[in-house]
Amino acid sequence: MRAAVTRDGRLDVVDVEDPAPGPGHVLVRPLSTGICGSDLHALADFSNFAGLLDRVGAPSLDASADTVFGHEFCAEILEHGPDTAGTLPVGTRVCSVPLILGEGGVEQIGYSNRYPGALAERMVLQEALLLPVPDSLDTNIAALTEPLAVGEHAVGLADLQPGQPCLVVGCGPVGLAVIAALKGRNHGPVLAADFSATRRRLAEAFGADEVIDPAVSSPHDRWASFGVPVTMMEYAGAVMTGADLKNPVIFEAVGVPGMLQGIIEEAPPRSRIVVVGVCMHADSIEPFFAVAKELEFRFSFGYSPAEYAATLERLASGVPGAELLVTDVLGLDETPGAFETLRSPGEHGKILITPQT
Repeated sequence: MRAAVTRDGRLDVVDVEDPAPGPGHVLVRPLSTGICGSDLHALADFSNFAGLLDRVGAPSLDASADTVFGHEFCAEILEHGPDTAGTLPVGTRVCSVPLILGEGGVEQIGYSNRYPGALAERMVLQEALLLPVPDSLDTNIAALTEPLAVGEHAVGLADLQPGQPCLVVGCGPVGLAVIAALKGRNHGPVLAADFSATRRRLAEAFGADEVIDPAVSSPHDRWASFGVPVTMMEYAGAVMTGADLKNPVIFEAVGVPGMLQGIIEEAPPRSRIVVVGVCMHADSIEPFFAVAKELEFRFSFGYSPAEYAATLERLASGVPGAELLVTDVLGLDETPGAFETLRSPGEHGKILITPQT
């Protein structure tokens, strides 16, 4: 089969051996596959990425061996492996949490030397994790289930109360997923900030109540208009007068060094900061500011199977703006070029790859 394979720090589309389904597995053909920001980071410094996975106890990944990315996908069942129930017939379109149980234990599809991801013409999935895609849902939109589930988990982790003002910093796919989950649960007001005009338009389409260009003004300048005390003295005064305070929640969805310190310096007192952007490099903060303001940090990663299933259901019901998130659909041979394009995304939201020729 043809697959986009990582080799020596680059991505090549080559012929590789077809995967064979083991016990409890199904063989599928990917129909639509998203390129994740984590894939971009991994390709840029694969040894560091593999080392980070090892340090958090993830299955080992040999950076010098072939790896096929692709953990955001919609696929079609081709064949049931041994010890499967065959509940979903051949031809069924499916999505799945990208995990599989092999001889060495659980592995993450797309970041495994043994199990190829969906940037290939074939892959194997765990039958027990398959979710059928509703007939009414477009294949490319179904492929957004995985990235949007990341936002579903982050919003659940934020433990929001009605009326808490929220700010989403960064309106790439992760930030948009957070906005979709916030508006899907009727939370607001929701502010969104991004330097990209395209991504600001996407944030509006996803339902953000106010979209801000940080090059023009700081989104933190808007807190006072929502009755949020912006200094510790203002906060103390509000407490003394018995004001009904709703502490703001800030979602950091950029994931580059320096972002956390910037938010710490500008966030109002008693803010809850949910870190969703995955920074894969060392960073530093000045704890004094966070301590003095009594800021709360929560770090969000991934999602549960229930959140994944809920996201697929929400997409089938209609997520405003979801169809606009897909800004290009390319063939498998164009995958290396797509990775290069997304290093400076500019006008792009999500690029999807159709692995079938």
